[in-house]
Amino acid sequence: MPPAMPISPKSEVCFLSDTTLLDVKHLKMYFPVTRGLLRKTVAHVKAVDDVSFSIRKGETLGLVGESGCGKTTVARCILRLYRPTEGEVIFENRDIASWPKDRIRPLRQKMQLIFQDPYSSLDPRQSAGDIVGEPLTIHRLVRNNGEYRQRLAELFRMVGLDPAMQDRVPHEFSGGQRQRIGIARALASNPSFIVCDEPISALDVSIQAQVINLLQELQESLGLTYLFVAHDLSVVCHISDRVAVMYLGHIVEITDWKTLYENPLHPYTKALLSAVPIPDPTVEEKRERIILTGDVPSPMNPPAGCTFHPRCPMAIPECSQTIPALREIGENHQVSCIRV
Repeated sequence: MPPAMPISPKSEVCFLSDTTLLDVKHLKMYFPVTRGLLRKTVAHVKAVDDVSFSIRKGETLGLVGESGCGKTTVARCILRLYRPTEGEVIFENRDIASWPKDRIRPLRQKMQLIFQDPYSSLDPRQSAGDIVGEPLTIHRLVRNNGEYRQRLAELFRMVGLDPAMQDRVPHEFSGGQRQRIGIARALASNPSFIVCDEPISALDVSIQAQVINLLQELQESLGLTYLFVAHDLSVVCHISDRVAVMYLGHIVEITDWKTLYENPLHPYTKALLSAVPIPDPTVEEKRERIILTGDVPSPMNPPAGCTFHPRCPMAIPECSQTIPALREIGENHQVSCIRV
């Protein structure tokens, strides 16, 4: 269902920096499966399996796919909430993938997270002011109480909240207001990179567009870079400069949002787009509907070759034998499929 309030779409021509802020190379995250009294490892859940992409300064990369495909795991590896099994996470020209925990803490100031659930991500015992102001204290960004109060009021206004609401506790706010508090908390440390982990999926449809528009305004005014994790393609196109489509731990297609919607090449991307509702009944009636058969395979025992081939309407015998590389098909358009 599309948002009730109009979302300001991304411009077709985006003037972005040529500087790469984040470069993820061959990222893998395997979780061990243990059994017995000795907790012997008997298998691995391959949540993320050889993922590579980059994000330029000032850009928004949308990361989309079905639930369980590895989107959130990628985000947590980038933020170093998980230590990757293999691969590189190069942030501001430094590979942070293997850094010990004591080196990671200062990095938190530059990399922040907006959580999916605004209800469980806020401490119910703290006031809104204390929640937003906590990063200011942790990172020692203010010198005295006067600066603290001034910065707090500025952050509340920045996200569209009245500074007079600082003393209220989370249960006194609506869902949209709680998410604005979460956004203000993420902005408090002056980050350059923010992971938005499905920030509107738990909100009422009537306020989803307000939060998306707020994120766009903040990006333009503060020069922020986003990784926008979502499963709703109809929303991703409005905020993303480029979109990466994930399936079972792999990225199967990356391109700009306009090309993805007008010329999707991977069969999984086509299936996802065919499920997005179109408000024009004439167009909706004429377009091709792709229904995938079967279930998503287990990441503990993924199929050989292309992981999508058991459900792919274009599959041929070679698809079960060859792992397709993510290759350049057109200008800034990469696809992982031997049939394309």
